[in-house]
Amino acid sequence: MNILILGAGGREHTIAWKLKESQTPTQLFVAPGNAGTAQIATNLAIGVTDFPAIKEAVLTHDIQMVVVGPEDPLVLGVHDFFLADPALTDVPVIGPQKAAAALEGSKDFAKQFLMRHHIPTAAYQAFTAKNLEVGYNFLDTLKPPYVLKADGLAAGKGVLILEDLAKAKEELKNMLVDAKFGAASTTVVIEEFLDGIELSCFVLTDGKNYKVLPTAKDYKRIGAGDTGLNTGGMGAISPVPFADTAFMDKIHKRVVEPTIQGLEKDGLPYKGFIFIGLIKVGEDPFVIEYNVRLGDPETEVVLPRLKTDLVAVFNAVAKQTLDQIQLEMDPRTATTVMSVAGGYPEAYEKGHEISGLETPSDALIFHAGTTIQNGRVVTNGGRVLAVTSFGNDYKEALSRSYDRLKSISFKDIYYREDLGFDLD
Repeated sequence: MNILILGAGGREHTIAWKLKESQTPTQLFVAPGNAGTAQIATNLAIGVTDFPAIKEAVLTHDIQMVVVGPEDPLVLGVHDFFLADPALTDVPVIGPQKAAAALEGSKDFAKQFLMRHHIPTAAYQAFTAKNLEVGYNFLDTLKPPYVLKADGLAAGKGVLILEDLAKAKEELKNMLVDAKFGAASTTVVIEEFLDGIELSCFVLTDGKNYKVLPTAKDYKRIGAGDTGLNTGGMGAISPVPFADTAFMDKIHKRVVEPTIQGLEKDGLPYKGFIFIGLIKVGEDPFVIEYNVRLGDPETEVVLPRLKTDLVAVFNAVAKQTLDQIQLEMDPRTATTVMSVAGGYPEAYEKGHEISGLETPSDALIFHAGTTIQNGRVVTNGGRVLAVTSFGNDYKEALSRSYDRLKSISFKDIYYREDLGFDLD
């Protein structure tokens, strides 16, 4: 079976690695891919939103399934593009259609969906430049900290959490009037701050049936103790120790089931992953956000724990027979630690050679921002490598990931050394 994966990060390398384990003979293509995917698949120099080039690749390589990694092509309608083209309509796409992808493409759309289906979430209002003063007034009614979210996609940088009211009003103006995040902040969602501990829940649906994958917790801040700037993710742990059976039952009943039912009620066609960003407030789950694909670096701890054949799982999604699949998970804990380029998430350099990748180890190395240059693996992004390990608990697994990282080097390598600090 010929499968094309769209994307270039650690998530896509992990998906390719798991598909490669399938009992079904599989030839993999990744567009555009990285140095890691090049070892197990054929990389294609195609952008994830270049739909005509994707079509040409599908026809040239007789692709029988497309798995979409990042959000941009989904929000722009890659699934709809396939359905509308007679030459492509029979090729299954793992990822929702454009209407449903608005759950990630628009914070306001997602909040309206949550409210409409009575799914617990923070109170909010949405504003544009036309009602800026009303936004100021709404901020006056809230207690700090103040949460401002750009409505559209802003590469993970469109959320501000501010302690000072005057600063919050200034940033609201910067976003709405001065287009701080471009078109993404034409509308801004202001919401109540929820105080708790975050986790992620992953659901896979075929449009009728669904399966819940393991929970994971990621660490977004660049600095120890969750300080400093937000990043794309500095590491992750799965399962989440505090998500016990009673709490998971609440997630299923209050969040997962009404989400799946809501998609059906609203006529939002969905075949793919739903990433539900949650916060535990007291003993109750609240939804922070939806993403319409797997998270990164959560993928690097969730998929390695999956024992079920992923090709068979995706085929069941395509055929709407997911109810006939039983997911088997590794009971051990998986952790991943992300190594990043010096300066990230601000200015950083690319093109530095990476050494130590061939050192024997049980740890898994997933490439995030790498490429091959003159036969050498070099850095090609802010987040460079995710090192995943298993253990009987998260401390043991983290210890193994950190041990493996000691043998890997590139110029100005940096990684968080305190993951799991908030789980004791």
